[in-house]
Amino acid sequence: MSDPFYSKGLKFECQQCGYCCRNEPGYVFLSEEDLSALLKETGLDRDAFIKEYCKVADMGYEKRISIKEKPNNDCIFWDNGGCSVYKARPFQCRSYPFWAMVVENEQVWEEEKAYCPGIGKGKVHRKEEIEDWLKKRLNQTLISR
Repeated sequence: MSDPFYSKGLKFECQQCGYCCRNEPGYVFLSEEDLSALLKETGLDRDAFIKEYCKVADMGYEKRISIKEKPNNDCIFWDNGGCSVYKARPFQCRSYPFWAMVVENEQVWEEEKAYCPGIGKGKVHRKEEIEDWLKKRLNQTLISR
């Protein structure tokens, strides 16, 4: 098997532009670890947080807990030009752009670069680090309903 295109690493530094948080519908699935950090950050209990900030996403084979969106498709936590829970943001958010579909090949990475100004900037993330992100996302246990 040949080395992935990112074998020498990829440069990325979040510019906090909101591209991955705004304007398009999607899901931000939560794990228990994510929920715990968000509960601590917001000071809410589990039931109150889920009622206020989450939705049930019917994936066909199971129902998962996801962060709600505003009517304009912005994440419910996007506020005044930034993430109001940035320090406690879910793993899915923290791991972007090192998602399997984005690092699938160099062409897809370059296409994503057209939308995300942080791609190609900042520190180099080593192959091992990228693969750790990918494994953790793959092995993450998400909250089901």
